[in-house]
Parts: sequence; C-alpha cells; structure tokens
Amino acid sequence: MADRTHDFEWYRDQIASPLLRIFRTFGTEKRHWFGLGLAASLVERIASLLPPFVLGVAIDAVFNQTADYELPLVPGAWIPSGRTDQLWFSFAVILGCFLVTAVLGTARMLAVDYYSHSLMHSIRTSTYDKLQRLDTRFFDDQQKGELMSVLNNDVSNFETFFDDALSRVVRIVTVVFGITVILVYLNWQLAAVTLVAVPLLTAFTLWFMARVEPIYDEIRASVGGMNTRLENNLGGIGLIKTMTTESYESERIRDVSYRYFSTNWDRIKLSTVYHPGSSLITNISFSATFVVGGYWVVVGPPPLLSGTLSVGALVTFLLMSQRFTAPLKQVALIIEQYENARASGKRVMGLIDMPVDIEDDPDAVELSNPEGAVDYDDVTFAYEDDGGPVVEGVDFTASPGETVALVGPTGAGKSTVLKLLTRMYDPDDGAVRVDGNDVRRVTLSSLRDAIGYVSQENYLFGGTIAENIRYGTFDADHEEVVEAAKVAQAHEFVRALDDGYDTQVGEEGVKLSGGQRQRIAIARVVLADPSILIFDEATSDVDTETEMLIQRGLEDITADRTTFLIAHRLSTVKNADTILVLEDGEIVERGTHEQLLDRDGLYANLWRVQAGEVEDLPESFVERVTDEERT
Repeated sequence: MADRTHDFEWYRDQIASPLLRIFRTFGTEKRHWFGLGLAASLVERIASLLPPFVLGVAIDAVFNQTADYELPLVPGAWIPSGRTDQLWFSFAVILGCFLVTAVLGTARMLAVDYYSHSLMHSIRTSTYDKLQRLDTRFFDDQQKGELMSVLNNDVSNFETFFDDALSRVVRIVTVVFGITVILVYLNWQLAAVTLVAVPLLTAFTLWFMARVEPIYDEIRASVGGMNTRLENNLGGIGLIKTMTTESYESERIRDVSYRYFSTNWDRIKLSTVYHPGSSLITNISFSATFVVGGYWVVVGPPPLLSGTLSVGALVTFLLMSQRFTAPLKQVALIIEQYENARASGKRVMGLIDMPVDIEDDPDAVELSNPEGAVDYDDVTFAYEDDGGPVVEGVDFTASPGETVALVGPTGAGKSTVLKLLTRMYDPDDGAVRVDGNDVRRVTLSSLRDAIGYVSQENYLFGGTIAENIRYGTFDADHEEVVEAAKVAQAHEFVRALDDGYDTQVGEEGVKLSGGQRQRIAIARVVLADPSILIFDEATSDVDTETEMLIQRGLEDITADRTTFLIAHRLSTVKNADTILVLEDGEIVERGTHEQLLDRDGLYANLWRVQAGEVEDLPESFVERVTDEERT
C-alpha cells in the first residue's frame, strides 16, 4: 500500500460528516449564540404564521358573521364581543405579530451573524496554526494556491452555510410544521390536498442531492487548481515576460478556468432542472388548493370530501399555501449551500487530520545555553519510503566555534544534511546531536532558536527593511538593527536609500536586488545571535567585492560559533576548519583545503574546474560528469 502520510487528497476523502465535525471542533465554544439565533428564528416564524389565521377568523366572524370569534389558546374573556371591537382586536394581534417578527428577525440576524463570523475566525486561525505545524514534506508536495484556497475560499463558505442555510432550515421546518398544524386544524381534508407537495418535493430533493454532491467536490478542487496556477503565474511574471511565454500561460489559465467553468456548468444544468421543478410542484399545490377550495365554497364538497369550508378558512388556506410554497422553493438554495459547505468541510478537516511527524517528544527538554557542539552519528535519510537514500552513513563532529563546510556536486545531499540538524526532517537511521542531546529529544523551539539559517533564496516579508531585519527578534532596538546590518555589509546601501531603514521592500522583497535581499537575511540572523550558524549558498547572489566584505564581517560573529557553510564557490570555504566532500549522499572526503588538494580527489577536481584548469582534469572525472549530465 502506498504511503498516505502526506497525501492531503486521501485524508480529505476520508472525512465523514464534515459539517458535523466542523461544528463539534470549532463551533461549540459559542454555541449559545447559535442557539439564541435558532430560537429567535423559530419564534419569529411562528409569529409570522398567525396573521393569516387571525385574518381568516376575522373574515368569518366579523365580516360574514358565519362563525364565532375564537382563537386557539386565547381565553374567551380576552376577546371583545362587538364587531368593531373584534376588528380592532384583530388589528392589534396582527400588528403585534408583525412587531414580534421584526424584533426577533433582528435578534436572529445579530446572533447568527456573530456566531458564523466567529466560527470563520476560529476555523481560519486554527487551520493556519495546523498548517504551520505540518512537516516540510507536506509543503514539498503541496501547491501554495491549493492551501490558499482552503484558508480563504473554503473557510468563507461556512459563513454562508451557518449564517444563512441553517437559519433557513429552521424557518422552513417551522413554517412547514406550523402551516401543517393550522391547515389540519382548519380542514384536514383540504390540508391533504395542499400538503401533497411535501413528499413529492422530498423525493425530488433527494434525487438532486445524490447528483450534485460529487459535482461540488470537483468544483472545490477546481478552485484550488485555479488558485495554484494563478499564484504560480503571478509569482513568475518576470520570467513569463522575459521568455515571452504570455500566450502559453494564457492557454494554461484557460485550461484551469475551463475546468472550473465545466464543473460549474454541470451544477447549473442540474439546478435548472431542480429549481423550476420544485417551483412547479409547489405551484401545483397552490393551484390545487385554490380549485378544490373554491369549488367547495361555491358548489359544495368535491367528490370523496365532506363537510363545510368557510370563506375565511379558504382565504387562510390560500395565504398559507403562498407561505408554504415560498420556503419550499428555497430548499434548492439550501441544498447548494450545504453541498458547497460540505465539500469545503472535507478539505478543511482533511487538512486538520494531516499527521505531524516533526513535533516535540512528550519528554522533550529545553536546549538551554547551547555551546554549539554538533555530532552526526551514522545518519541516513530518504525523502520517500520507497526511494533510495539521499543521505547515507553521514558521520562527523563539529566542535563549538568550528567552521565546517559541505561541498560537492549538485544533488549530493548537502542542504539535506543540514536540514536534519534543524529538524525540517528526521533521519531514518542514526542520530543528530547538539551538545550531546539528540535533536529529537529537545523542544523544536529551543533547537531552532539556537540555529541561524541563511539560504540562497531568503524570503522577505512586505514591510520595511528594519522590520525584516528585526523579524524573529522583535524587541531589538534601532541601534542593534543597524549594527547587525553593518556586520552583513547592508548598512551602506540601506543608508543610501531615500527612506533608509524605513524603506518598503515590497512583496517578497521585489524592490531590492538579490544581493541586497541576501544581506538583509544575513543581518536578520546576525541580530538573532544564535549559537549555530548555517549559510546555505548565502553569498551566491552577491558580487565578488561584496562577498569579500561579508566574509570579513562574518569573521567576528563566527569566531565563537559553530558555523556550517554550503557552497559551490569553493573560494568561500577554503578557510574552513573542516571541509566535507559529499557525493551521492555520502561523505567521500574530509579535511582542510590543503589536505584535500594534496589528496587529489573529487575536491581537487572541483577546485580545478573553478580555477579554470580544465586541461588538468582526469579523463575519468570528465566522463563521469558527462554521464551525469546525460542522465
């Protein structure tokens, strides 16, 4: 069986009763608001049903004088005896019902709106918190646009459902039940004619739900795919322009947009059958009530029926039939809102159910005042359970204050080795230790606080330069920010900007050059003052002169810190205390720069390539590189 540990779609498809789980997981804390809204909705609908009933009684008792003025549950002593007084009494009751309906309608909207929006807030923040805890492997396989769709589109769908759909359900159930009671009370035989629409509409609705459910799953997936494509294209707009691939990307957008259009069109086609069909059923019910009731009043009881029917009762029946058909027509909208929310619920709860492998051990300890001793003990790691190891048998020690460089061909596993130190991944075999502590036995926060990581592609948040340098060390004052920038050789270019440290960097730092972004990232780590430093191709985007200045500035901060350097440019690591040469995930050479040159192995050949001494390369090395390129 395939490994499902990081398969979001698989977890999503396992979710049963997603909306019930959403309510139980996120909605119970403020459920009293929801209950208040539903109670207000219930009483509001009951109050709205009374005016037609009172009107029917008034027609028979006040206008036609064919019956006594009686209202169920109202003591006879409360009802006046004169016709004029009964008319005003009817007016007062009807007006009171309208006022109660208005007040309770406002209360319902406030309570349910507050509940639904607080629910959205809880879902969005909890889902984002879970996203942050998910393993790096999950993000290796998942598109950002898909995750944005879950956090934004899917969460927003719950507002419509809990704010509107559930209230509509309560109102419909109340109206249908209340009207049924009133109509049966007035004339159970004519009520049977009016209410025949209920089982017909129920069967029609079940048919619609069975067919529309998978369509909504596909719609939510297509929205995620479209968001992913748009997010990728907007992020790569510069490449699209320089490669003149606008027409190619437009076609790809058309493809994902057409998938959304096509699935939505399937839903629309079903809806165009269901909406008119449900309206037809309810309208036939009203027409049947009018014909049968009118015949009864004018001629007498139709065949198979018996008894009498007053004009007031018929008016009540017709008004109630209108009240009856209107909410039933809303069932289609509720079904669509339900299916949309259900599909979103599966995606949200699928994300919530994703397992987290990299988390604190129950007995994890704090890594306090770390000295920075690092030990790799026969470490092996593979990204996939059924794939070959990308790191195998890695074994070395770095003493506090020592600088260790990792070099080797592309794909040799250099970055992966150090990601095991930060616990972005855990080794399959062996152990990584800091100050003698297995990193799996210390808290993640204390471990990562002890490590400063600068990669080749560093992310800057939208905001000022000072805010980006201070990120993670939020209490640092301006002087400390400036000192960190000086060490990273960023101060001079920052000072030359119009707004200095208050300069807005733009989204992802687009207003700065690659070298400037790199120096801001280095300043950020310098300010954090960790015990262990990792520079993963950290100076690859700066020119030679700036690299020299950065190297000189870093000498002071790396003197008493354990430092790891990953570089293809070997001139940046020649002064390291130890150089580890990796090939196919294994350490094949180790030593100082001079020792490795004397050994005349892989490192020496890589050095010759960068020194331009290609003619001195052994033929076996050239052939191997050629074979790798072909592969």
